[in-house]
Amino acid sequence: MTPRVRFSPQTLAVLQALLTDPSGWRHGYDLARDTTLKSGTLYPILLRLADRNLVEARWEDEQPAGRPRRHLYRLTSDGAAAATAALASAPGTSAAPRGATVRRLAGNS
Repeated sequence: MTPRVRFSPQTLAVLQALLTDPSGWRHGYDLARDTTLKSGTLYPILLRLADRNLVEARWEDEQPAGRPRRHLYRLTSDGAAAATAALASAPGTSAAPRGATVRRLAGNS
């Protein structure tokens, strides 16, 4: 069981975006677009979540023509449980639609 940790509003936004498809792999640009977080905020959050084993990361299997391979991220089972618990207890996250909540949590509404 993952110990309860307090997450910043930006981290909650990332967790909420990842919860839209907990077993699906997402790349950073996709997460940045959904959360409206800049890369200098997003990637350190993803690294911290990976260090806590709440998110797993891997490289794309193949390099598409014209661009480098991307890192992909998804929640671990502990990460999904921690994200669900954190979002359930975060003020103002349960009543608003998912997309609106992500933007408000990111501080950009």
